[in-house]
Amino acid sequence: MSERSAADQANIDALQIREATAADLPALVILLADDALGAFREQTNEDGLEAYEQAMAQIQAQSGNRILVAVLDDQVVGCLQLTVIPGLAHRGASRAQIESVRIDSHLRGHGLGEKMMRQAIDIAAAEGCRIVQLTTDRSRADAHRFYQRLGFRVTHMGLKLELSEGPGHRAQGPGGLDPA
Repeated sequence: MSERSAADQANIDALQIREATAADLPALVILLADDALGAFREQTNEDGLEAYEQAMAQIQAQSGNRILVAVLDDQVVGCLQLTVIPGLAHRGASRAQIESVRIDSHLRGHGLGEKMMRQAIDIAAAEGCRIVQLTTDRSRADAHRFYQRLGFRVTHMGLKLELSEGPGHRAQGPGGLDPA
């Protein structure tokens, strides 16, 4: 690993990781939209926040589910969702699922994401998880290298089935056929 600059190390040292609050929501949505994939699926205007507010309330109400934010100079510059999932496999082991990892695009590559991820992993370990898992879009080569540098290994193939894109949208069946 390369040596960090003094400025990078100062930012890493100053970075605070905490649980998100409702006041963080506008900044979270901007972070989610701050990449090539998120730009098309997130809605960053004020009128679009209601769905995010409902989701945040559900996340905060569910035991073992949280949004962590990375804060630098009183600004939210990163986020991730950490969910502890009890399981039967691996002799009843709990696992942590990490999703929606983002660092402000202007600050990527300076160690902030690593600090945020390591804190999430520490929380998972403290809560008794034996496995930490995540998914990342196959087009995110930089993210793949980042996670592998943190010790994650490619072990499974993931599949998704999109159920809905919003009210009135019907899911597509196999081959794109309407299931009705």
